[in-house]
Amino acid sequence: MSQSDPMTDSRPPGASGPAAGPPGVAPSGAVSASAGAPDAASATPDAAPATLAGGHGRVSGYLDRIRANPTGRLALRVGIGILGGLVVAIGIVLIPFPGPGWAIVILGLAIWAVEFVWARHLLHFTKRHVQSWTHWVLRQSLPLRALIGLAGFIFISAVVWLSVKLTMGIDLAVKIRDFLTG
Repeated sequence: MSQSDPMTDSRPPGASGPAAGPPGVAPSGAVSASAGAPDAASATPDAAPATLAGGHGRVSGYLDRIRANPTGRLALRVGIGILGGLVVAIGIVLIPFPGPGWAIVILGLAIWAVEFVWARHLLHFTKRHVQSWTHWVLRQSLPLRALIGLAGFIFISAVVWLSVKLTMGIDLAVKIRDFLTG
């Protein structure tokens, strides 16, 4: 159980349980339905907004203070929505290119998950499926893993070739053939 600040704790001395917070804000940081929560899912304690510090620490306290004010709560949701959307959009643009396109999309999803329950569920779904795929691949024999890697390499090469051909009009296959034949 966490320690409460005696200066802000409205409970009588010796009372146990979570400290009462600002009206409309649960101790977990979730906004109560009576305080004008945008959706019913965010009003339950188990659907409290995620925090970067796992619900503890300086970041969580800072976000809780922002959520305590209706204007701050709205500004936080809008800011998280815009920032997460920008990161997701950049990631989507980068997906066809070699590099961390999907990782950037997942980072944007993690930013959204700080404030939106649906994004947290989607992030957990993605994590669960990526882990199950990884574990499945690692259980396979070495030749099959090599074949999966080769298929991935061919797919990425085709995406790069198509991207360069469509955006710059350069056929990399012809350039490579000309380079190899001299």
